[in-house]
Amino acid sequence: MQHNQRQSSLKAFSDLSAHEIYRILQLRNDVFVLEQACLYQDADGLDPDCLHLQVLENDTLVAYCRLVPPGIKYEEWSIGRVVTARHVRKSGMGRELLALALKELSVRNAGSIRISAQQYLEKFYLNQGFRTVSIPYLEDNIPHIEMLHSSANLSK
Repeated sequence: MQHNQRQSSLKAFSDLSAHEIYRILQLRNDVFVLEQACLYQDADGLDPDCLHLQVLENDTLVAYCRLVPPGIKYEEWSIGRVVTARHVRKSGMGRELLALALKELSVRNAGSIRISAQQYLEKFYLNQGFRTVSIPYLEDNIPHIEMLHSSANLSK
């Protein structure tokens, strides 16, 4: 039986290798464009200003998100492009990824963290300490809601 070796890394865009960038874009496209059948501009120009959190299992990218500094998308820090590979869903990987992201933002004294979440994931994010702060809206033709996580919740 093979033991799963899981590791995470957080890197600035300029520190990512071409292989890492390709792997990230491939996972994002597999899920957001192909699985969700959503035609949208994934390479939105924000990646160079973000921090990129990757979780690898046996050298395969299984989860990813980007941490968007304040003033780029929102006034607050933001977590975006949250994605897990299909084969690790329902395993707790999404919660693990989000916990890692919140820990990294806590180290950076993030204060509040704002996300634009797909509406069907509202309960997931509520269970991770976020609260809904908007009515549903369409983003790339998918219902979304804005949610906020306050610094008081980061010490969890």
